[in-house]
Amino acid sequence: MDRATRGWNRFLTEQDTQLLARTSWAKREPFGLGTTPAIIVVDAYRAALGDSRRPLLEAVDAWPSACGPAGWAAVDRIVPVLAAARDRRVPVFYLTGLVANPNPWNRKRRDRPRDPVRTARDMRIVDELTPADGDVVLEKCTPSGFTSSPLDALLTAARIDTVLLCGEATSGCVRATAIDACVLGYQVGVIEDCCFDRIEASHWMSLFDLDQKYGDVIDSAAALRYIEGAGAAAVGADEVGA
Repeated sequence: MDRATRGWNRFLTEQDTQLLARTSWAKREPFGLGTTPAIIVVDAYRAALGDSRRPLLEAVDAWPSACGPAGWAAVDRIVPVLAAARDRRVPVFYLTGLVANPNPWNRKRRDRPRDPVRTARDMRIVDELTPADGDVVLEKCTPSGFTSSPLDALLTAARIDTVLLCGEATSGCVRATAIDACVLGYQVGVIEDCCFDRIEASHWMSLFDLDQKYGDVIDSAAALRYIEGAGAAAVGADEVGA
């Protein structure tokens, strides 16, 4: 992708742009992806999208955590990525929230003395992205899928060297999972148009930061080309789903 036209550029100040052009630490080339990928779909559940496709300010009246049209547009782009992955035997993992989780890591102030109780319906993955046979669904109770689920153990067992991330929120659980994946030694790809957030600036600046430090931010077209090329070498679809 042309770095001069990336979506985050409009959020960078003139000083930011000048600094990036002058410093040796600014990223010039992709870090690269490996040969045995897995797809990780982060928190594409009902609480983040709602029941129907409404404008954002309408959606949050019924679903306070909804991401509106940006979320549904990302869902539509995730669908062909998952289809390609399954066709090429690339393992697919879903992360969702633990229903009973009290969210001890969430420090946001609440209008009510107690958080609303999460239900299984809130944490249910939307119908458009229903897991297929052989996909793995993991519950987590922290932002990163690596710190409170067996994700790393399953990826290691399947000899995965690369994770492709999509889902929400770009600035929250996607970012946390991407950073931990990098720390654990995986090559990281974040599919920018398959990720979504409630705040547009948070979405783009999180992608910028992830691309600079922890992985390669690519679009869904590039992800599909990569899956087609790497899928023949991918292993673990049967092992992971066992």
